[in-house]
This record gives sequence, C-alpha cells and structure tokens, in this order.
Amino acid sequence: MVLLGPPASGKGTHGRNLSKAFGLGYLSTGAVLREHVENRTELGKLADPILARGGYLPDDLMCRIIGEWLARQPGGWVLDGFPRSVPQAEFLDDWLAGRGLELDAAISLEAPFEVLISRMRDRLECPECRWSGKGMDECPDCGAALETRPDDSDANFTSRYREFQRHTLPVIEHYRGRNLLSPCDATAPRDEVAAEILARFGSGNGR
Repeated sequence: MVLLGPPASGKGTHGRNLSKAFGLGYLSTGAVLREHVENRTELGKLADPILARGGYLPDDLMCRIIGEWLARQPGGWVLDGFPRSVPQAEFLDDWLAGRGLELDAAISLEAPFEVLISRMRDRLECPECRWSGKGMDECPDCGAALETRPDDSDANFTSRYREFQRHTLPVIEHYRGRNLLSPCDATAPRDEVAAEILARFGSGNGR
C-alpha cells in the first residue's frame, strides 16, 4: 500500500496503524530524511536546505533510497510519503513489475488547507521513534519527550502544501486511472479515520 496526502493529513499515524494491523513493513520518507538531517549524513547535508524551504528531494535520489529499502523487505509494506511525483510512481510501478508484484492500494487522505495548517501548529513529534500527535508531553510508544518538528512553520507548511498540489495531485490521478485509489476523508477524528481505513481492507491480523 502507499499513503498519499498533503502534509498533516495523518499519513504517519495511519501508516503505522496499517503496518501493525496487517503485519507489514512501514517506511515514512519524511522521518527517514529528518533523521539523516539530524545525524548530518551526506544525504542529510544535501536534503537539509531543500527540506528547510519545503521542497521535494530530486526523484532519482528518492527512488534510490526507496529501492534500497524495498529490496530489504521480506514481505508486504506501507509507504508513507512515496511516491510524491509521477516519475516516482512510475519507478515504483516498474520496480514491482520487475518482480512480478502489484500494488494493492493507494490511499488518499483528503482534508482542506485550513484544517491541515491548524493541525500542523499543534503537532508534536518523538525524536526517538518518530511518533507524532498532540496533547501529550511524552511519546506513548517509547516515553521520550515530544518536540515540535523543526520544519513546522506556517511558511514551510504552505510551501510543502504547494509542492503537494504541484507534484502529488498528479500521482493521485495516476492511481485513480489504474483503479487503485481509495480516497478517505481525513477531517474526521483520528480513530474514526483509522476504523474506516481498516474496514476497507479487512480486520488485519497479518492478512
């Protein structure tokens, strides 16, 4: 499965829920890139100024990162934040076809800009395990102190939203045209959205 949606639409929360419910691998491209930035890796140094202005990394670099991760997975997976452009979607199509595999679903989380930016202003993230949410001081998964994400500002968010409209809306249409798209209203409370998504794909339990 791939999870598509604008920033703050809940991709991380629902991606982790899906991976646990179905026993799948889970990758958040945003979390991976932020870890590289924090650790000052070569990739992090390249990504830092691009992420700081709310931009997307070049397709060839993102496809290499994702391809390496996919090759290490023993079974199915949920991708959060990939593909973000049509060339990335085509890379994933080709990667799967070359192994006799197919994508099961592309879930599109949909919410208006005003709701999304309000969520961003309240959002906190765990620096250890990358759990994200609000209304807590400590991570419910690992107990670390929650922090504001360094890339969460109104200007950065607006830039990322525009990048989503420019690059990722065509990806949503790509999957709609292949009858793989499953749109989901992401404005409802988190638990209701999670229940709706799981109801569409069964009860989980590793199926």
